[in-house]
Amino acid sequence: MLTRKQHELLLFIDKHLRETGFSPSFEEMKNGLSLKSKSGIHRLISALEERGFLSRRHHRARALEVTRLPEETIRKLPVSVELAAPFAPNVIRGDFNKNFLGVKAAGDAKAVQLPLYGRIAAGLPIEAMTDTTSHIEVPTTMLGSGEHYALEVAGESMIDAGILDGDTAIVRRGEIAENGQIVVALVDENEVTLKRLRRRGASIALEPANARHETRIFPADRVRIQGRLIGLMRRY
Repeated sequence: MLTRKQHELLLFIDKHLRETGFSPSFEEMKNGLSLKSKSGIHRLISALEERGFLSRRHHRARALEVTRLPEETIRKLPVSVELAAPFAPNVIRGDFNKNFLGVKAAGDAKAVQLPLYGRIAAGLPIEAMTDTTSHIEVPTTMLGSGEHYALEVAGESMIDAGILDGDTAIVRRGEIAENGQIVVALVDENEVTLKRLRRRGASIALEPANARHETRIFPADRVRIQGRLIGLMRRY
């Protein structure tokens, strides 16, 4: 059971995250709860962490994340409001073959062949890479409706989300994504990157999952969503 102030702070942080894409400052939290000092905010945050309602990435500013809300609060939320949870990768392990040709219809098949466009840092728009001859066989259980494609992950900017260098990202093609989802983003029509999407007013932040990498913020018109990450395949 949370105290009234703990409950107020948790809802304040959750609302701020959903509206801005990043957690509020201690000053904003102090003013929002009408407290006299920031030390009270520190105590409330520590209590919420201990109870599993908040998590905090250390050595990073504004790195609070709401991990869950009280059940009575969730019941009162509008149906359209969802608590953004950290990405838990759906990883298919094994020694898979990347050199399939042709396209297998999904239907009742147990696997489908998706186009494999190469390294995600290749620097080309997805639309410009349609002449690939590489495909990868993916279990249909990983896929839902819509079009899909695969990209090989380059680098370690998303390792804290369980996404490793050399993984194959399975992506559902689309130009719309929810705040907090991991997306394939096209920046300035020439750079493709896999990052967590955060909308900040008229700007878009592309957030890594590695403390050694910085969040990059762009005007919204410089970023185009190419798809949303739905799973990973990993070679051993």
